[in-house]
Amino acid sequence: MHTANAELVESLHQFITIWKLIGKPFPQADTADRPGLAISWPNTHFPFYNTIFLTEELTDANVLQERVQEAATYMRARPYGGLFVVCLDNLSGSAKENLGGILAQAKFVQAIPMTGMAGDILPMEAPGHPALRFVRISDDSAIQTFAELNCISYGVPIETSLSLVKEHTFWHEHAHGFVAYEGDQPVSTATAIINQGCIFLFLVATAPHARRKGYGEAVTRRALQTAHEASGIRRTVLHATEPGYPVYLRLGYHPTVKFMGCMLRPERDTRAEHLGTPFPALDRSRHPHLLDLKRPHYVRK
Repeated sequence: MHTANAELVESLHQFITIWKLIGKPFPQADTADRPGLAISWPNTHFPFYNTIFLTEELTDANVLQERVQEAATYMRARPYGGLFVVCLDNLSGSAKENLGGILAQAKFVQAIPMTGMAGDILPMEAPGHPALRFVRISDDSAIQTFAELNCISYGVPIETSLSLVKEHTFWHEHAHGFVAYEGDQPVSTATAIINQGCIFLFLVATAPHARRKGYGEAVTRRALQTAHEASGIRRTVLHATEPGYPVYLRLGYHPTVKFMGCMLRPERDTRAEHLGTPFPALDRSRHPHLLDLKRPHYVRK
């Protein structure tokens, strides 16, 4: 059996507890865990918040198959989509060998590879960027812009961002989040969350047209340093997607563990569906403030 090291345990624990923290204020949130599965399902349109985690070290493919099937059954019974997160370094033996086939049989797609990273890297310099101004995430407008940038960055229907705008508890009590603006256009966002003696870097996203300009690093530095100044904590943890990984190495993080974010395969491959869940067509006349994917540079209407 693979012996979990301290940083693996830390990374998975931070992942789970942060997602339970962000989901808790939503009135329909389900946080009741099941054997081998940790659940944080606020039942929101925004799919990144709805998450199930595989929590066990497994060697047996049959046990893995039971857990995966239970997660798939749970997710298909919900009106909105989400993620099933597997800690790859917790698997060995036949469980590791058969993971791909077991996920495919349950109609999961291995969609978002992530690398757990950590470092005692705070404080850090946060000089800003000459092309940017930073706005703290605290009101409906900033929360929605944060969500819209993540939708654009990860290819999620942008209308799902509307489901977050009325929930302020997380942003006022736990998070140090910022949106970076180039002129009057939002281009990047990063949030640092103080959680159990650690600062967790959360949902960093940069609009595609604004990448490779240092914007993501600048807003990340601002968020991390602000959280450090508020708490004195030096330790920080994150889960990096492939585009962000080189940036975090430059900041001083080191890799600790591998994760895979899995999505249920949609019934139909259309723009109106994501994560297996149909989204109704958006009436933009009712929501003119949404960022428009069809317009160049994602300018606001």
